[in-house]
Amino acid sequence: MTVYQATASAPVNIACIKYWGKRDTKLILPTNSSLSVTLDQDHLRSTTTSRADPSFDNDRLWLNGAEEEIKESGRLATCIKEMKRLRREVEEKDPSQPKISSYHVHISSRNNFPTAAGLASSASGFAALVSSLAALYALPSTPSELSIIARQGSGSACRSLFGGFVAWQMGSRPDGSDSLAIEVAPREHWPDIHALICVVSDDKKGTSSTSGMQRTVETSTLLQHRIKHVVPARMQAISEAIRARDFDAFARTTMQDSNQFHAVALDTDPPIFYMNDVSRAIIALIVEYNRVSVANGGKIKAAYTYDAGPNAVIYSPKENLKEIVELIIGYFPQDQPFKDPFGLFGTAGVHGKVVTGFNTAVAKPFGIGAIKGLIHTRVGDGPRVLGAEEALLGPDGLPKAT
Repeated sequence: MTVYQATASAPVNIACIKYWGKRDTKLILPTNSSLSVTLDQDHLRSTTTSRADPSFDNDRLWLNGAEEEIKESGRLATCIKEMKRLRREVEEKDPSQPKISSYHVHISSRNNFPTAAGLASSASGFAALVSSLAALYALPSTPSELSIIARQGSGSACRSLFGGFVAWQMGSRPDGSDSLAIEVAPREHWPDIHALICVVSDDKKGTSSTSGMQRTVETSTLLQHRIKHVVPARMQAISEAIRARDFDAFARTTMQDSNQFHAVALDTDPPIFYMNDVSRAIIALIVEYNRVSVANGGKIKAAYTYDAGPNAVIYSPKENLKEIVELIIGYFPQDQPFKDPFGLFGTAGVHGKVVTGFNTAVAKPFGIGAIKGLIHTRVGDGPRVLGAEEALLGPDGLPKAT
């Protein structure tokens, strides 16, 4: 008997131009366009196995081993229904195709990083879901076409359908058919962009992104200015910076947009605070690190950005990573030695240290545990279809024990 099953993994993406606010909450249509960097799946990914079988009684999904309810007309149900619709189109065009669109599906998904901790787990999760179903159903759809469906699961998921540098075009049509992701540049265009993720908290957020952004749309006057006047110019500026591999311009725009996103959260009534004292201290360190470089005739060397949470993502060309890690662990000591996945730092390891001319008074040192972990990664590729040996479902169609 034929087993209809496919496994795919999808990456995390971290936005440089932030998406915050929906003009349509059901279709997840954004109030502004956004742009992100896709991170390396070897470090941060969601993996999903989908199977269609006539013996299954209903659609079921397990996340990290625990079954999740697929609510009728909820986001999961919407994505599954849309993918089945695309498969049905394939079957109608070619009657020789097996009619698997009518079968129920079992789906098992795992993240290799904390879920709901401000690391965009829903983005990689829905991108992996859509990618595994696209492989299962042998769909001819392009990544941009699939991104329209992933967007209906989680807005930022549409950007995880590509590697490299990705724009989510907000579109203007009421049905959302032009609100999709496109590739600005592939990973190979600028491969030496690295990222240091400072995990300040892996707790679930106090204010979810969904409820937070709706409150902002309803109450923030600054958001309206951002949508109309600020984001369109920044989207153009950062796209040009990426194409020119101009890190100085890329970094300035990235930091300005992170600051304004958090200003918009603060302008919400009542205000939303996603950053904490540790987050703000990291900003002070990066600002001073860049100031020293510029004062000595150089350019900006690092860019911080924060999503809806306290965790920092620091982008930089890889040659600056050792200085940045030394700076961070000097102020935020770690109880574990720093992992050097790219072998950039030599056998001596990494120790706390600041660059010459650095004003050490810009932030106070914190104790062990203020930053719970450091993840060093880089720009990565888009979704991957994996082999049968990486499947998360066993022969019985239920999740394998881990």
